[in-house]
Amino acid sequence: MCHCRDCQRRTGSLFSIAAFFARDDVVTAGGNAVFERPSASGHPVAFHFCPACGTSLWWEARRLPELIGIAVGAFADPDFPMPEQAVWAVDRHEWLALPPDMPLHERNPVRNG
Repeated sequence: MCHCRDCQRRTGSLFSIAAFFARDDVVTAGGNAVFERPSASGHPVAFHFCPACGTSLWWEARRLPELIGIAVGAFADPDFPMPEQAVWAVDRHEWLALPPDMPLHERNPVRNG
Protein backbone atom coordinates (compact mmCIF):
# COMPACT_ATOMS: atom_id res chain seq x y z
CA MET A 1 0.00 0.00 0.00
CA CYS A 2 1.60 3.25 -1.13
CA HIS A 3 0.51 6.64 0.19
CA CYS A 4 2.87 8.81 -1.90
CA ARG A 5 1.28 11.81 -3.55
CA ASP A 6 2.10 10.43 -7.01
CA CYS A 7 0.03 7.30 -6.31
CA GLN A 8 -2.75 9.43 -4.85
CA ARG A 9 -2.89 11.47 -8.05
CA ARG A 10 -2.64 8.40 -10.31
CA THR A 11 -5.44 6.50 -8.57
CA GLY A 12 -7.61 9.42 -7.50
CA SER A 13 -7.65 7.80 -4.06
CA LEU A 14 -5.68 8.03 -0.82
CA PHE A 15 -3.31 5.21 -1.76
CA SER A 16 -2.40 2.55 -4.28
CA ILE A 17 -2.31 -1.17 -3.59
CA ALA A 18 -0.20 -3.56 -5.62
CA ALA A 19 0.73 -7.20 -5.41
CA PHE A 20 4.31 -7.79 -6.52
CA PHE A 21 5.33 -10.92 -8.38
CA ALA A 22 8.63 -12.19 -9.77
CA ARG A 23 8.96 -10.94 -13.34
CA ASP A 24 9.56 -14.50 -14.61
CA ASP A 25 6.22 -15.63 -13.12
CA VAL A 26 4.09 -13.02 -14.92
CA VAL A 27 2.67 -13.36 -18.41
CA THR A 28 0.96 -10.36 -19.98
CA ALA A 29 -1.41 -10.52 -22.93
CA GLY A 30 -3.36 -8.07 -25.04
CA GLY A 31 -2.64 -4.48 -25.84
CA ASN A 32 -1.55 -1.88 -23.35
CA ALA A 33 -0.33 1.67 -23.28
CA VAL A 34 2.57 2.86 -21.14
CA PHE A 35 3.16 6.00 -19.13
CA GLU A 36 6.54 6.42 -17.43
CA ARG A 37 7.23 8.98 -14.73
CA PRO A 38 9.71 9.61 -11.92
CA SER A 39 8.68 8.32 -8.51
CA ALA A 40 9.08 9.57 -4.95
CA SER A 41 11.98 7.11 -4.53
CA GLY A 42 13.84 8.81 -7.39
CA HIS A 43 13.56 5.83 -9.74
CA PRO A 44 11.30 5.84 -12.83
CA VAL A 45 8.14 3.71 -12.90
CA ALA A 46 6.44 2.53 -16.11
CA PHE A 47 2.68 2.13 -15.72
CA HIS A 48 0.88 -0.13 -18.17
CA PHE A 49 -2.82 0.49 -18.66
CA CYS A 50 -5.67 -0.52 -20.92
CA PRO A 51 -5.76 1.82 -23.94
CA ALA A 52 -9.53 1.36 -24.26
CA CYS A 53 -10.66 2.18 -20.71
CA GLY A 54 -7.57 3.49 -18.89
CA THR A 55 -7.57 0.81 -16.18
CA SER A 56 -4.21 0.39 -14.45
CA LEU A 57 -2.95 -3.12 -15.15
CA TRP A 58 0.64 -3.44 -13.97
CA TRP A 59 3.75 -1.41 -13.35
CA GLU A 60 7.48 -1.85 -13.50
CA ALA A 61 9.61 0.10 -11.05
CA ARG A 62 13.28 0.44 -11.95
CA ARG A 63 13.99 0.27 -8.22
CA LEU A 64 12.58 -3.30 -8.27
CA PRO A 65 13.70 -4.69 -11.66
CA GLU A 66 13.03 -8.31 -10.72
CA LEU A 67 9.37 -7.62 -9.84
CA ILE A 68 6.16 -6.55 -11.54
CA GLY A 69 3.46 -4.79 -9.55
CA ILE A 70 -0.12 -5.67 -10.42
CA ALA A 71 -3.00 -3.48 -9.29
CA VAL A 72 -4.91 -5.49 -6.69
CA GLY A 73 -8.19 -4.08 -8.01
CA ALA A 74 -7.46 -5.84 -11.32
CA PHE A 75 -8.00 -9.18 -9.57
CA ALA A 76 -11.59 -8.20 -8.67
CA ASP A 77 -11.36 -10.53 -5.66
CA PRO A 78 -12.77 -9.27 -2.32
CA ASP A 79 -10.88 -12.08 -0.58
CA PHE A 80 -7.48 -10.91 -1.86
CA PRO A 81 -5.06 -10.79 1.09
CA MET A 82 -4.53 -7.55 2.99
CA PRO A 83 -1.39 -5.55 2.11
CA GLU A 84 1.71 -6.57 4.05
CA GLN A 85 2.95 -3.03 4.60
CA ALA A 86 2.24 0.64 3.99
CA VAL A 87 4.91 2.88 2.46
CA TRP A 88 5.29 6.64 2.10
CA ALA A 89 3.29 7.15 5.29
CA VAL A 90 4.75 10.65 5.39
CA ASP A 91 2.05 11.50 2.79
CA ARG A 92 -0.74 9.44 4.41
CA HIS A 93 -3.96 11.26 5.22
CA GLU A 94 -4.08 11.54 9.01
CA TRP A 95 -7.70 10.40 9.28
CA LEU A 96 -7.09 7.14 7.40
CA ALA A 97 -6.96 4.39 10.02
CA LEU A 98 -4.85 1.34 9.16
CA PRO A 99 -4.78 -2.01 10.92
CA PRO A 100 -2.68 -1.59 14.09
CA ASP A 101 -0.37 -4.49 13.22
CA MET A 102 0.44 -3.28 9.67
CA PRO A 103 4.09 -2.21 9.29
CA LEU A 104 4.16 1.48 8.40
CA HIS A 105 7.22 3.00 6.68
CA GLU A 106 7.67 6.75 6.49
CA ARG A 107 9.17 6.30 3.01
CA ASN A 108 10.29 3.13 1.19
CA PRO A 109 11.84 0.47 3.39
CA VAL A 110 15.52 -0.21 2.84
CA ARG A 111 16.04 -3.31 0.69
CA ASN A 112 18.76 -5.80 1.47
CA GLY A 113 20.56 -7.39 -1.44
